[in-house]
Amino acid sequence: MNFKDLNIVPPILKALSKENYTTPTPIQQQAIPAVLEGRDLFGCAQTGTGKTAAFALPILQLLSAQQARPNTQRPIRSLILTPTRELAIQIADNMKAYGQFTNLRSSVIVGGVSQKAQEEMLARGTDVLIATPGRLIDLMNQGFADLRHVQILVLDEADRMLDMGFIHDMKRIIAKLPVKRQTLFFSATMPPEITSMVDSLLVNPVKIEITPVSSTVDRIEQSIYFVDKENKLNLLSLLLQDPSIASALVFTRTKHGADRVARGLTKAKVTAQAIHGDKSQNARQAALNNFKNGTTRVLVATDIAARGIDIEELSHVINFNLPNIPETYVHRIGRTGRAGHSGIAISFCEFEELPYLKDIEKLIKKTIPRIENHPYPMLNTSPAPKAAGPSGGGNGRQQGQQQQQPKAARGGNASGGANARQPGQQQSKPAQGGQAVGANAKQPGHQSRSAKGGNVSGGNVRPQGQQPRPEKAGGAANANAKQRQPGQPRPATAGSGAGSNVRWPDPSRSSGRR
Repeated sequence: MNFKDLNIVPPILKALSKENYTTPTPIQQQAIPAVLEGRDLFGCAQTGTGKTAAFALPILQLLSAQQARPNTQRPIRSLILTPTRELAIQIADNMKAYGQFTNLRSSVIVGGVSQKAQEEMLARGTDVLIATPGRLIDLMNQGFADLRHVQILVLDEADRMLDMGFIHDMKRIIAKLPVKRQTLFFSATMPPEITSMVDSLLVNPVKIEITPVSSTVDRIEQSIYFVDKENKLNLLSLLLQDPSIASALVFTRTKHGADRVARGLTKAKVTAQAIHGDKSQNARQAALNNFKNGTTRVLVATDIAARGIDIEELSHVINFNLPNIPETYVHRIGRTGRAGHSGIAISFCEFEELPYLKDIEKLIKKTIPRIENHPYPMLNTSPAPKAAGPSGGGNGRQQGQQQQQPKAARGGNASGGANARQPGQQQSKPAQGGQAVGANAKQPGHQSRSAKGGNVSGGNVRPQGQQPRPEKAGGAANANAKQRQPGQPRPATAGSGAGSNVRWPDPSRSSGRR
């Protein structure tokens, strides 16, 4: 089968020929006819399957069949939402390449760059808008983005948009779209939240599932190195001495880790750059361009930043840290071995990551070959000790939790010493004649009497005029105690958000829709 068999119009066929596209991939063969018929579509597909062309080509054909508006009156007729800037830019580049012989205009708006040029672009008009949710919401709120004429909505990598917390932005954007529209929905995974979204947003969709996990991993040569955390960088530097590793995409779990690995490789005389969300858009794009043209041999990335990276003939993917979500492992290694080519995926596993490895192997239904004979074998086979708290006793607090103030001891020394002071408090002179007694601390407005042998507390006296601390049930003062009053709702816990309880627009809109 070729693209002509899919009833693609000559201007787009000409562009495909120029871009050396010859044979449609399986998802393109199934999706293009359905989209051209005006059907809603749900595609479950991994990266590297050709899904961008699967929705871009029919969108361009459908829009080109209608008379193009004058430049100043060109409304947004197709909206493509993506989770990351890199993916949005990649799709925009593909749209322009596929539509170079049409009279259509494609534009991209993302965060991390000046908004002024995007405002001017929207004022001129565009047929296809590719956007990240955050920046689009900003432009909508300011009156620059008008979505009332959108005919085709594409949600690309919807699972990642949920992971990144865009669910509320997505709801706000979709609420501004016409009810009568065509919706194309793509996701690499099928968690319950995605199933709920599909049921809510799509009407009688065509469902396509391409490249199961097993076939993705079967064509990729995988290996695992057991190594202690502190030796991972040494092992990576050693492996990269092999000239057969022409280019490598290295995945880390955190932004800080990506920077640290890139710096370490640079010191080891390996050309490397890091790409993650804290980098500016210009810096991220420059690093990606350097990697694509071979100036940079190693690109170190977090999972989110790597979305949208489309690199042909990438020889190696290296998991510096194993992901805690097994599907993410499949996404990562799918960056190599694209378009039917073979690829190599190398993973490092420290002791704390052994449960992740077990979950990954359960998902892919195979045991990843172990590399036993290497200079940095794993020696640490016990869990890492928990970090000690402020008192050294293991009472470390979670991120975002307020630090508790030291309690005043009744009838004895104040916690941390009688003379302990809070940050910014002037040091008080030591009281004469003995230890401070917390119970003897005077209230604001009372003068303290100097009694020999029993001086007032040097650490617990409040400055004159300061409000007394709230009392606990037992009477002990604690400035940070947060008690819930009767009838007061319990505060929402962090992390709640995306889930099957989110209410989406009613999909019962079939009347007059097509």
